[in-house]
Amino acid sequence: MIRRVLCSLLLLPAAGGHVAAGTPEGAVEVPAGRFQMGCSPGDTDCQTDEGPVGGTSVMVNAFWIDRYEVSVAEYHECVAAGACERPFDHARNVYCNFDAPGRDDYPLNCVDWFQAQAFCGWRDARLPYEAEWEKAARGGTLTRYPWGNGAATCEYAVMDDGVYISPEGETDGCGRDRLEERGSRAPNPFGLHDMQGSVSEWVHNWYDPEAIAERYPAEDLSGPDEGRRRVIRGGAWDEGSARQRSSSRWGKVPKGHRSIYTSNGFRCAGSLADPLAQ
Repeated sequence: MIRRVLCSLLLLPAAGGHVAAGTPEGAVEVPAGRFQMGCSPGDTDCQTDEGPVGGTSVMVNAFWIDRYEVSVAEYHECVAAGACERPFDHARNVYCNFDAPGRDDYPLNCVDWFQAQAFCGWRDARLPYEAEWEKAARGGTLTRYPWGNGAATCEYAVMDDGVYISPEGETDGCGRDRLEERGSRAPNPFGLHDMQGSVSEWVHNWYDPEAIAERYPAEDLSGPDEGRRRVIRGGAWDEGSARQRSSSRWGKVPKGHRSIYTSNGFRCAGSLADPLAQ
């Protein structure tokens, strides 16, 4: 907790993003403008769904996005208000943070896409569009990670560091075999915490393998209108260095057996005088 507070005091407001009038408390405004989305220059780990090497110019209107991932305590409030379903809890799965002692300020995980969307709707917000998420995660950078092109490590993100700590050979959470408190690592240049590592995050979009190469450059940031999987962004606590790259993307069924979502959480966003608003 002390480290998180110190980082916030030292680095905020950060260049490129700031809290502004009309932006909810605890969120950061990201200004309108183009950015290079997708495969970073020289990145040999890119998959074909990350678009051409060097990225694609995508226009994103002004939006706000939560500084932190949604916490266990915040989601508890939504459940108490009758607006959110209970997720899988710690008693059902030891990797789930909900109802785990001492984890109120940990990121919520073990939630499906519909539960994430319901929470954001309760806040009069929405899940971020995929292009918004990546623009926020990059923080104005063109490199594989917001800190540069070197490999992701536990210095920068809560991730799989390859350290074996149990008879089952678990390699998760920087050797701790679980998540850590929100903001345990320094923020990115926009002042956002845990965009890499911690929990991987649901976004609004249906997964389209050609979206970065074709759809988003044409300013269709919310489509496609249907699909089988929703997009997941940001590497998780149980994933290695390549998944933590700013351009890494994949899809997951929006609703299934809750045990498959131990890696998944989310943060909310909203448009600022933006024609993309729902």
